[in-house]
Amino acid sequence: MAIDVEKEIAAIKAQLGDRPGAKNKLSMIVFSGELDKHLASMIIATGAAAMGMEVVLFYTFWGTAALRDPKKGAKGKNLISKMFGIMLPRGRNKLILSNMHMLGAGTAMMKGLMKKKNIAGLDQLFEAAGMLGVKIYICQMSMDLMGMKMEEMIDYPNLEVVGVATFLDHAKESSVQLFL
Repeated sequence: MAIDVEKEIAAIKAQLGDRPGAKNKLSMIVFSGELDKHLASMIIATGAAAMGMEVVLFYTFWGTAALRDPKKGAKGKNLISKMFGIMLPRGRNKLILSNMHMLGAGTAMMKGLMKKKNIAGLDQLFEAAGMLGVKIYICQMSMDLMGMKMEEMIDYPNLEVVGVATFLDHAKESSVQLFL
């Protein structure tokens, strides 16, 4: 019994195209605290927004550290929150590579190569994302767990602290959902 692959692909495409509630929208979970994964998420997000898609990024757990502003702090933290603050990178420019970090040499080489080849870094990608209307949601539970406060986060035009249900409402109506 031979399977007609083209017929199967057409059937899958028809099902995807007829998803009730699917919008021209990308919803992405940014979970990682590593430079290369943040670069990938921001390249995908800005690319999707430039193509006219609505884009929602949900930063959770280790991903939230990239949203910390290195020039800001927050008062009234308990000991555990202060410890997380010391252990986690303070902002996107302190993130390291997931592979070949090599005590900082790999990360420095990657950043240097990106600059040499005129490839946008995280600062430029975040700026572009803001101008393109990309929404960034920070997970309330992750902030509570790690002792982070809104006053220590970056200034970004579409930044909001939300619960997982808010993200899931966006994801269920999105034509594309990703987890990085």
